[in-house]
Amino acid sequence: MEKVRHIFHLGIKELISLFRDPVLLFLIAYSFTFSIYTPSKSAVMEVKNASIAIVDEDDSEASHTITDSLLPPLFLTPQRLNFSDINRSMDAGEFTFVVVVPSAFQEDLQRDARPTLEVISDATAMSQAGRGPSYIAEIAARAVAPFWPGSARAANAPSIGLEDRARFNPNLQQGWFVAINQIVNNVSVLAIFLCGAAVLREREHGNIEHLLVMPLEPFEIMFAKIWANGLVVLSVVIASLLLVVQGVLGIPIQGSLLIFLLGLAVYLFAVTALGIMLATIVTSMPQFGLLAFPTFICMSLLSGGQTPLESMPQWLQQVMQFVPSTHFVSFSQAVLFRDASFTMVLPDILKMFAIGAVYTAYTLSRFRKMLAAIK
Repeated sequence: MEKVRHIFHLGIKELISLFRDPVLLFLIAYSFTFSIYTPSKSAVMEVKNASIAIVDEDDSEASHTITDSLLPPLFLTPQRLNFSDINRSMDAGEFTFVVVVPSAFQEDLQRDARPTLEVISDATAMSQAGRGPSYIAEIAARAVAPFWPGSARAANAPSIGLEDRARFNPNLQQGWFVAINQIVNNVSVLAIFLCGAAVLREREHGNIEHLLVMPLEPFEIMFAKIWANGLVVLSVVIASLLLVVQGVLGIPIQGSLLIFLLGLAVYLFAVTALGIMLATIVTSMPQFGLLAFPTFICMSLLSGGQTPLESMPQWLQQVMQFVPSTHFVSFSQAVLFRDASFTMVLPDILKMFAIGAVYTAYTLSRFRKMLAAIK
């Protein structure tokens, strides 16, 4: 019980030190407010308010119908453009899409000659250029249906009906996914930096020498930093989910917050130990930043939050199974998006705990060596 008391009081000391550091307090506040809100509102990958121009060489009722069908919020109001000005306008970046309607377009439709529309895309707007042409094709097909006799035969032809049902995000709003993914990423970066900064701050200020003359064990010092900084991250994540995600952004949380809290606590057990381990390798905050940022970027990009894990090479998928963020991404999406039960996410929780135990054991050995070197 005396060791537990030591860990508790050392953790209180960590919290007091943290609350006296305005830079870290600003980082915490920013990471779970503006850093969540801004990407969910601005980092939109789907087609929205795309600039578009029409080269209408037919000037018919059918071509006018196509122009009138390209409406907000997918596209801005279409601009008329001459064929000779296409290259100049695209080079100047004036339009993301240019639709060319050929001459005799309506006449070819009426005699079922299947005319072709040309869509020119600015591929530097990669996400919009990938999705936009299919949107334009579907809009144009519906617009010209009254002018094309073949559309009635195609509609009456026997075929397999395809009915799409989008679950968990029925309106396919990317902002929902971005906000949750930002929280998952920010948990990792903040836990790593808070614990690493706590160790390096004491080394730079000379406080670590004061702790070494006290009757304290290395694991007491390390676990005090883990629980104190983990509690801070746990608190701001819940506040961000309730106030920013649900309150300001209006994004529904499908699953149990209690299950999410449990999994988050287990993940923090692993990732805070990682932050302390990185701090034992370096001797200053600039060095820690140079080491921690590549570590966080690899965790963020390769854990399945940005790109599906199944799309990566097989060997990389196996390597990432030993990184706790991989299982935390899977756990978070299952709980917060799909309302997964505890039994469904238990394998991910156990994997995070096992990886965290290995990380903690290795970190403790390095932490002991660091303290021995200081003595």
